[in-house]
Amino acid sequence: MSEFFPLLGNWFWFVVAGLLLILELLAPGVFFIWLAIPAAAVGVLDLMFNMGWQAEVIVFSLLSVASVYGGRQFLARRNVFDSAQPNLNRRMYEYVGSTYVLDRPIAEGRGHLSINSTLWEVEGPDLPAGTRVKVTGVNGLRLKVAAA
Repeated sequence: MSEFFPLLGNWFWFVVAGLLLILELLAPGVFFIWLAIPAAAVGVLDLMFNMGWQAEVIVFSLLSVASVYGGRQFLARRNVFDSAQPNLNRRMYEYVGSTYVLDRPIAEGRGHLSINSTLWEVEGPDLPAGTRVKVTGVNGLRLKVAAA
């Protein structure tokens, strides 16, 4: 790559690795690290063997595919993709299967239910206030309920 970027010389791949690491810090998720590692490895190989730019690109491509695949397998083995709180940003799904007492009646299929001082809109059969209801599902931002 020193032919295309004469100012960087043999340091081109190390600069690319550094830029990819900066992107990793700025972007959500874990992806650019798996490209930064092969870039640094190609930089080391280029210093040792002084390869042509075509060989460098091919080696980077092969190492990138292997690194992304290996990183994905590594993270899968560590159960990084399984969250301890899968409903963290979808709080209403945590209420499915739970039973509550209606504070207000359900009329014409719509009503309100208070759960932990939060008022939720519910849909279900018409029921009077004080009835025990079970949350059976979620429809948008409404809880679906049925008589318990």
